[in-house]
Amino acid sequence: MPYLSSDLPFPAPGPDTAAFWAHIDAGRLMFQVCEDCGHVVHPPLPVCPACQSRRRGWRPAPPTGRVFSYTVAHYPSHPAVETQLPYNIVLVEFPVLPGVRLVSNLIDTPPETLAVGLEVAPVFEPAGDGRTVVRFRRCG
Repeated sequence: MPYLSSDLPFPAPGPDTAAFWAHIDAGRLMFQVCEDCGHVVHPPLPVCPACQSRRRGWRPAPPTGRVFSYTVAHYPSHPAVETQLPYNIVLVEFPVLPGVRLVSNLIDTPPETLAVGLEVAPVFEPAGDGRTVVRFRRCG
């Protein structure tokens, strides 16, 4: 069973985030990178915050990340998640990409086993209307 209901609202991709979501829809986790200074930026921005360049490219995420922080929701933030309670919200960091963190969920992990530092790998799930979301699964 998918972790998500297809009734959840989905963010509308904008000019800066459309490529990020297109990569996710294709089953790839990619991060924006400045083509001039190499700074990795997330969320995507029109200008590099390190050097102000507008030349942007994309870099594949590392195969694994680590839980930087987490919380467990016991109250539904949207009617579509009422049947999923409690659910977790994790902030995943990629140590080889300093400062890059992604908010998501950790699937197949009971709340009592969540911990900062868990190694996790991305998985891609359909979210309805042909869209895809990235979630994470515990490694090992």
